[in-house]
Amino acid sequence: MAGSTALPLQQLIASLDNTCLPKVLQVCSGVYFQGSIYEISGSEVCFSTGDLIKVIGIELLSVSCEDVINNDKFELPINHTGLFKVVPEDMPYSTVEEMVSLRPVGLESCLPFTFTSHSKMTFGNFTLGVGKALTVLSIERREGEEDQVRCLVRGQQEASAEVCIPLSSRGEFYECESEECFTLQEIMSSSCLRSRRFRFINTTKSAQPFILTPIYQVHAIMHLRKNVLRFPSSLEVDVVDVTEACKDVNFVTPLSLTEVLSQPDESFPAVVEILEGPETRPLFKCSWLAELTKNEQLVFHKKGTSAMVLLSSLKSRKAQQYFLASQQYGGRFRRRPREFNSVFELYVAAVQAPGLTVSVTRNCEEVEEEGLPGLSVGEQLKVVRWDMMELPCGISEGQKQSVEALLCQRLQEEDDGDDDDDDDDEEEVKQENEMEEIFLPLHMQGHFMEVLTDNKKYRLKDMGKEFNLPLDIKVVSRDTELETDPLVGFSCLRIEGAMLEPTIQASFPHRPDHCFEIPTQWLSMSVSFTKEPLPWPSDRPPKCRVDSVTEVTDAFFYEFRKQGNSDEAPPPRPPKRNLSSSDPPKKSSKPSKKASKSKSKHQQDKSVPTKELASLTLNNKRRPPAPPPPVISDDQPPPVAPRKYSSPEMTTGKAQPNTYVKMNDSMKKAPVSNVEADVDSDHDYETVDDNLATMVKKAQENVMFY
Repeated sequence: MAGSTALPLQQLIASLDNTCLPKVLQVCSGVYFQGSIYEISGSEVCFSTGDLIKVIGIELLSVSCEDVINNDKFELPINHTGLFKVVPEDMPYSTVEEMVSLRPVGLESCLPFTFTSHSKMTFGNFTLGVGKALTVLSIERREGEEDQVRCLVRGQQEASAEVCIPLSSRGEFYECESEECFTLQEIMSSSCLRSRRFRFINTTKSAQPFILTPIYQVHAIMHLRKNVLRFPSSLEVDVVDVTEACKDVNFVTPLSLTEVLSQPDESFPAVVEILEGPETRPLFKCSWLAELTKNEQLVFHKKGTSAMVLLSSLKSRKAQQYFLASQQYGGRFRRRPREFNSVFELYVAAVQAPGLTVSVTRNCEEVEEEGLPGLSVGEQLKVVRWDMMELPCGISEGQKQSVEALLCQRLQEEDDGDDDDDDDDEEEVKQENEMEEIFLPLHMQGHFMEVLTDNKKYRLKDMGKEFNLPLDIKVVSRDTELETDPLVGFSCLRIEGAMLEPTIQASFPHRPDHCFEIPTQWLSMSVSFTKEPLPWPSDRPPKCRVDSVTEVTDAFFYEFRKQGNSDEAPPPRPPKRNLSSSDPPKKSSKPSKKASKSKSKHQQDKSVPTKELASLTLNNKRRPPAPPPPVISDDQPPPVAPRKYSSPEMTTGKAQPNTYVKMNDSMKKAPVSNVEADVDSDHDYETVDDNLATMVKKAQENVMFY
């Protein structure tokens, strides 16, 4: 440290900027303690005499204000909006050049400024008296001549004159207070202004002059330490600049993954050491992420840019999964029809892929007042274009309202008719139906499914070229180069978007041939290049097998959607109804043509019973009507139906006497019923005459008085 001057850390750091970094500093003031041991970024660190610190970056945090009179200190944030004035120095300047040199960088923008001379000066025929104020207007630079300042001198009765004074003019000059104001940012950006004293324009804060000193956050690495230190420049440590003397000292240089990408291609492959692992809330769900821990080693094979797609599984009872797949994925896909739950979704898909054809998957009743057409399950619609349609449901009565709509063609399915005589008529009706156009308001809810006629197998890299995203697909053949293909087994996957990602192809030393790609923009970690040999013979590099599919978390998906187009227009709102009429919109009972056609066929078939239906009736004859119930007076209880027996007499249909009640002889001789039962009938109709009703009544009375 011979020949070097020790300075406080605050002062030395304030004299630096990022253009002159890195700088190597050596601690020369003993051990620094704050409390017991200074904790920096979670690591216990102390600065001892002789420690080497390599400053690799500085970041302005705040500004320290020190009162010149009483040495009081306070801090101001860097975004402080107050203005400051320069306080003139009390000591005189011996030359004009010395005074000018202390002005801020970019002197022309800081003109004019005023000074006084306490000595008599003569310039040619012009003599300047003592105490005269001179205002510097500009600096005159002429080739081959001495630089001069052009000044304005005010005399008696507001008379003024201009005079040119050489910069080398000697005397006793004092700077006058200027009306010029500076912001905190302007002061910190000028090394000349930082050396001056200032006062607040608002004197309520402090009328005393003070010195402004920047406080930086220093980014540095220490000799024999591998992590980046971050500490404030206000530490009370004396250091000395030893950059020139320590050119051969090897410092471990921490690099972020983004900085690794800036390394030359000749630096790869190389063995690196992890200095700081990934963040605690990772965006990836893969096997290699758990092994990226501190002090572990990796092999960086090469850097590059990979085309990737983001896939998502369908929402179901299981948790939704997301995958980041490289376009080098070797599996095969087939397209899957997309489902749409509104006409607006149809419109968005049709804009991306014109000529969209869909099939209706749920019936929709027609509502004439709202312009909602009737749709039947199985109908096919071809989206033609976006258009406007008028609805009769205006705000006021009789006024129409224009809404956005989707013009579609209703496609008629081929009908397997049995009548060949009406082929010509059906062909005309078919052609008429094929040209039928309907308007679907964009606010209309519906259920549609895309109609696909393509059964071709595609590679992942080809699907992005031929189709617009998002796209529903299904894996029909796995990638044979993967040990386990995570995309196999899903009934449907959706390609959410594509991206070009800067990546680093890496592997672990114990498996150098099993590689994976690290997307550098989505993973934050710090590494350092080592001089360790590569884990394979120099003449036989391994044949690398790269994992082309990486599972990611839902946080990755949401961050990806944020970076996408977030200015998409929301779905349109339904039109405003006429508030004067309280009746709800009437749903038309008029079905669509396809529904009415199928309904008429069904009714026609139902009116003519077939032979099989006719044979199911009993004896092919109509049943006799049931006899009317007997007339019973109000003062008589209702008759009790006699019990049925399985005796042979039941075949004659005659009622049997009640053996539990003693009856008169006259009643025994009276016939009960002469009506023969219809054996062919499903029901047994029994006739109860008046004598039987009387008999039942007396039997009930005998039982009651028993």
